[in-house]
Amino acid sequence: MQAAQAPIVILISGRGTNMQAIVRACTAEAWPARVAAVISNRPDAAGLGFARERGIATHVVDHRQASSREAFDAALAACINAYAPKAVALAGFMRVLTPGFVRRYAGRLINIHPSLLPAFAGLGTHRRALDAGVKWHGATVHLVTPDVDHGPIVAQAVVPVLDGDTEESLAARVLDQEHRIYPAAVRALVEGRLQVQGLHVRVLPAPCAQPRQEAV
Repeated sequence: MQAAQAPIVILISGRGTNMQAIVRACTAEAWPARVAAVISNRPDAAGLGFARERGIATHVVDHRQASSREAFDAALAACINAYAPKAVALAGFMRVLTPGFVRRYAGRLINIHPSLLPAFAGLGTHRRALDAGVKWHGATVHLVTPDVDHGPIVAQAVVPVLDGDTEESLAARVLDQEHRIYPAAVRALVEGRLQVQGLHVRVLPAPCAQPRQEAV
């Protein structure tokens, strides 16, 4: 009998390209998991269409309809909890979550940030990297804590900052790496391969498996 697949819930606010990368990798690599739902705080988020086309449940929890951050987070948590997820992945989810929400999903809540944390936490990372004259930039996958853009680092990818780079060219190069490291980190989380001690994370090797060939 096939083992039950661990549910993953993904939160988006826009295109959800990292969500798409997770969905594709989950299928192609035959994870013992499934993307059970995609939730957005914006009804016009383009990524919702991608999920619907693949038969993934989608929901909108509109932050503009909530009376407070706490009320929004409570509504969001109720939607998430319906799927009893093993992992909750933030994929371009442009909301600051309350400490209570973060604690509720401690150890299951994961995020990707377009910089080499702890450098350039917050918004405008690519412009700030260019202004600072750094030679290397990149992306970081981390477990979420109440401190925004902090938490135990699961994976990082580094890209060079090239002469003549613009925000757009640098962002595109970083995004390519995000699509590589984020699915791998989410898979490690749902497979129980993250050993966390304080701020230090050890990622255990993945078991060998034959990839599935379904088109996505």
